[in-house]
Amino acid sequence: MSAGAREPHFVRSFERGLAVIRAFDAERPSLTLSEVARSCDLTRAAARRFLLTLVDLGYVHTDGRLFRLTPRVLELGYAYLAGFTLPELAEPHLEHLVAQVRESSSLCVLDGDDIVYVARVPTRRIMTATITVGTRFPAHVTSVGRVILAQLPDEEIETRLAGIDLRPLTARTLVSPEPLRAELRRVRRQGYAIVDQELEEGLRSVAVPVRDRDGEVVAAVNIPVAAGRNSVESVRRDLLPHLLATVARIEADLREATAATGRAPAAAPGIGTHR
Repeated sequence: MSAGAREPHFVRSFERGLAVIRAFDAERPSLTLSEVARSCDLTRAAARRFLLTLVDLGYVHTDGRLFRLTPRVLELGYAYLAGFTLPELAEPHLEHLVAQVRESSSLCVLDGDDIVYVARVPTRRIMTATITVGTRFPAHVTSVGRVILAQLPDEEIETRLAGIDLRPLTARTLVSPEPLRAELRRVRRQGYAIVDQELEEGLRSVAVPVRDRDGEVVAAVNIPVAAGRNSVESVRRDLLPHLLATVARIEADLREATAATGRAPAAAPGIGTHR
């Protein structure tokens, strides 16, 4: 919207003040008065008034020549970020991924021996079971479950393998500990999991773990596809790169939210992670 088309309520000076704050970034953490004026298309006098007001409010510090933001600017976004859960943070990225690959995608966390769907963006139904937020499946037969399980300490993996029910869900389900143990080691090395028709005949799924700023796996994102239309190789070649890029964006937002609020967004109300 052009300046001439602004609504009557629009406060032009407020817009300019926000522009002054946005002039600072990682590449330009310190700016002179002239640089701020040029960046924001302001006169030096106007830029000076905005900067000194921000100094008075504690959002900007100056040594007399250079200006830089103070940590107090984090207050401006704290209330917004503090209310975010991990699913809310991830959902816009899942929507973008689904628009790219034209397949469904979900964010899941580990809860006990199950994975729980905490966010989902569907595109078409390919499973006989209806998947909604809150749906659970045994972790060891899902791609999201395996990428989370694979990152656990070896001792915990052994304890879990000793306690889970390895009954076959399809003819392809891994039903003995040693093949499953070997698969988890492979998933750990490669950083992703592809599960081929072990949960349901005709369903393939690829998943990538989501890590917090400490490098701990807190969730996983998957793309399930119909086996008749997608080979394992095409899943790896055509879908995995998009999935990796999406998870990288989720992790970047997760780090930013954690840095701003001092805590990681919750997995979902009433649902913890394996940690």
